Amino acid sequence: MIRLILVGILLLLCLAFFLQNQEQEVTLRYFFGLFEASAPIYKPILAGFAVGLLVAGILLFPPWVRGRIELRRKTKALQEAEVDLERLRHEIERMTGKLSPPPPGDGILRE
Repeated sequence: MIRLILVGILLLLCLAFFLQNQEQEVTLRYFFGLFEASAPIYKPILAGFAVGLLVAGILLFPPWVRGRIELRRKTKALQEAEVDLERLRHEIERMTGKLSPPPPGDGILRE
């Protein structure tokens, strides 16, 4: 939540900067002065901000995907362990004489 508030504040500050600097021009020199272009100062700054977001997204995407895969794998293992635990509890109850209905999905095929 705090991160969202900080991002919102940053975006509002950027918007205020862009709106206040619409008239100021900057000359951009590309390729060692072979090409020049004039643009409002907020456009190169906005472009740099967008490129930074793109690079951050590209760098953070693979760890996010790995985390999701690992979470899915561990969730499946947990579900299998819970089914195994229920099966073992049922076996202990049956051995001690306390009979209860078998748990669903205990691996027995019924027709």
